Amino acid sequence: MVKPGSLFLGGLALIVAGCILASLIQTSGGIRIQDVRFTGTNGTPMSALLYIPADATAKTPAPGILAVHGYFNSREVQDGFAIEFARRGYVVLAIDQTGHGYSGSPAFRNGFGGPDGLKYLRSLDFVDKDNIGIEGHSMGGWASVNAAGAYPDGYKAMVLEGSSTGKPFAPEGTPEFPHNIAVVYSKFDEFSMTMWGVPKAMDVVNSEKLKRLFGTTDPVVPGKIYGDIAQGTARVLYTPPITHAQDHLSPQAIGYAIDWFQRTLTGGTPKPASDQIWYWKEIGTLIALVGFVVMLLGTFDLLLGLPYFSKLAAAPVASVDRRDARWWITFFLTMAVPPLSYLPIVLLFTNVLPASSWLPQAFTNQIAAWAVLNGLFAFVVGMAMKSKGTGGRALVLPSIGIAVLTIAIGYGVLAIAGALFTVDFRFWFIGLKLMNRERFVDFLVYLIPFTIFAVLVLRAVLRGIPVKSDSPAATYLNTVVAMAAGFVVFVCAEYVPMFMNGQLLSPGQGLYTILSVQFIPLLALIALIGTFTWRRTNSYLPGAFICALFVTWYIVAGQAIQAT
Repeated sequence: MVKPGSLFLGGLALIVAGCILASLIQTSGGIRIQDVRFTGTNGTPMSALLYIPADATAKTPAPGILAVHGYFNSREVQDGFAIEFARRGYVVLAIDQTGHGYSGSPAFRNGFGGPDGLKYLRSLDFVDKDNIGIEGHSMGGWASVNAAGAYPDGYKAMVLEGSSTGKPFAPEGTPEFPHNIAVVYSKFDEFSMTMWGVPKAMDVVNSEKLKRLFGTTDPVVPGKIYGDIAQGTARVLYTPPITHAQDHLSPQAIGYAIDWFQRTLTGGTPKPASDQIWYWKEIGTLIALVGFVVMLLGTFDLLLGLPYFSKLAAAPVASVDRRDARWWITFFLTMAVPPLSYLPIVLLFTNVLPASSWLPQAFTNQIAAWAVLNGLFAFVVGMAMKSKGTGGRALVLPSIGIAVLTIAIGYGVLAIAGALFTVDFRFWFIGLKLMNRERFVDFLVYLIPFTIFAVLVLRAVLRGIPVKSDSPAATYLNTVVAMAAGFVVFVCAEYVPMFMNGQLLSPGQGLYTILSVQFIPLLALIALIGTFTWRRTNSYLPGAFICALFVTWYIVAGQAIQAT
């Protein structure tokens, strides 16, 4: 066992190193980043990150680009695009859509926030108003098209990444609208029917909707420029061999956007599309995220040494003597039931628990229902398998206290990192964000079901999985595999058919399939924290309360708010 304080200091060192790396990359070449707030339509508070190149001034205004993330994401997810645009001399405004991040709710309001973002970008005196581009991913593409519709003379070019024009969420595309548009639509995009009316993304070239946008009756030829840039009628299609969510992590997809704006906007500092450094920022915030987890465990270790919490300390006593049939049944049910029940439950509760004033996040409602039902199932399995206790230690108040302090210290470190470096802790669309007041109120409500889940699941796992003869490493491995491996299989089962024949195993469920990816690290983390704290207290309660707070924070801070 490591010395108290070592994990905390090691985690803190990783956080600092990761934040410094991320900051150096996103400010490369003298770029300044500002966390801005402005008022949108009907008084809606809007949030954005503003990337300002060093030579963008009121005397020498620079071209500007509005960058808009997709559904269930936030402004930080656009960092790959924003960093590369800013390195090329473009002022970039990466907004939080309405109902996302720190922008006011609900989602879908005011053209998803796109028109308000474009209006604000055009108000900046260091932006060349005759050279403005708009880039949007997924639902952010609809925000972009709505912005173009609201200000038809307010922009010059557009890039849609994994998105489309047209009903029901955006104005219809024509050979003249939007101006100079590049459609980057991946060959394995999960939303081809929603976006372009074709069952398989690789068949997007035959989409009638896309043909109308390009002004042709023949299949659209990828890479061929249709129309005329000078007239604002240019169109081009790019089809990188990736999925919808990979647009954010693809040098090819980002490179197409870079190339298009360098063709259609004037000004800036041209660089080859292949000259990209954004991924080092992703690596930096990933290092910080890993450091956060390590620091969280170290914080618990340090707090356990305080007099009030020392009563929790105890050597772990595994409840299982050997791997018999009961153990294997518990193991495989723990691994298999959560992913097998995922789609049926979330689809059922789409209508049963819609967004409301008390439960304003639709997807969080569905996940909370899934979590509680899986927690109850785990409890029943534990009772049926006659799992023994983990030492009979039920010190509830100290367990709650140490959990609250552990998460509070972690939250404070994230707040400091954001203030000093303008970063959060993330990789791809898996990120840990601070909460504004509205989301904190939601956090208190959603904490109830996720606490039920964490307590019941960790009770079952830590009573049924650790074996007396196992080493600490084997115990960690078994609990992590039991909780997370099922979703690894689920994701592979969905995407293998996609890469083989162009459709998910569950066609039409692209959103839920993409969102399921984050369950792999999240459930692994629950197993890790639960096992770590159990090994120091012989109780599942401290870890369960820490996981309940962390999971609720992670989900509530990152999800869209569909009701107020």
